[in-house]
Amino acid sequence: MRFVWQFLAVLAAYALSGTAVQAVKDNDWLTLVVGLTAAALIMFVYAWVVRRTERRQARDVALEGALTRTGWGILIGAGMFSAVITNLLSSGYYEVEGLGSVQGAIGLVGFMAGAAATEEVVYRGVLFRIIEEHIGTYLALGLTGLVFGFSHLLNEDATLWGAVAIAVEAGFMLAAAYAATRSLWLTIGVHFGWNFAAGGVFSTVVSGNGDSEGLLNATMSGPKLLTGGDFGPEGSVYSVGFGVLLTLVFLWLAHRRGNIVPFGSRRRAAGVDAAATLPR
Repeated sequence: MRFVWQFLAVLAAYALSGTAVQAVKDNDWLTLVVGLTAAALIMFVYAWVVRRTERRQARDVALEGALTRTGWGILIGAGMFSAVITNLLSSGYYEVEGLGSVQGAIGLVGFMAGAAATEEVVYRGVLFRIIEEHIGTYLALGLTGLVFGFSHLLNEDATLWGAVAIAVEAGFMLAAAYAATRSLWLTIGVHFGWNFAAGGVFSTVVSGNGDSEGLLNATMSGPKLLTGGDFGPEGSVYSVGFGVLLTLVFLWLAHRRGNIVPFGSRRRAAGVDAAATLPR
């Protein structure tokens, strides 16, 4: 029953936040403010509903160390996407033509922050965490990763391959990151860093949602297998490859820290405190 209440609570906040951001999307400054507010709202709702339904504090969104974990996540996500762009640039498939829009990038900070926080709370904070208790880490990672990937079929220029790519490089990887650190701050940072680098810095299509106006004015052309076509670089085999690599790293870290939940153990993994930070 706690799953139902938690899912409904965060879904309501998700819907409210999404509606608010869409209503102001043509104003970059309002998008910044509303997006950041939406991110704060979903975190508050998640912490509140976990406290009410599980009679405990939501340690995966504890404020202590939140900035550090989010910062690490942003570096990981932005670094991963930058590696994809570096490969495309060196192959001649991505070309920078000049500077883009600073104001557009500012609006994308709010938009991407709201999207990252709400999606991570829904998919990792509620779905993965609770399902993991019943079927273990690996099965929960596979199931929720596929749900996350195929939810992107609703996007404007969605493709079946794009959805599969998102499932592997993001759905699996972010669930593995959560299993390794038991911190939503880190997964939100990774999610935001990836998306903002894609749209806010390199001005590429993000998840088949049309062109982005970021800091660089750039064009991309070439084989769909490498560029992702209309879906954007998230449909590139480069993205899938880097996503698989990071997934394996995070799963190794989760195993090393004893954070892997075996099938049928009924262990409430979010209660693990020792694995809340990345190794120094």
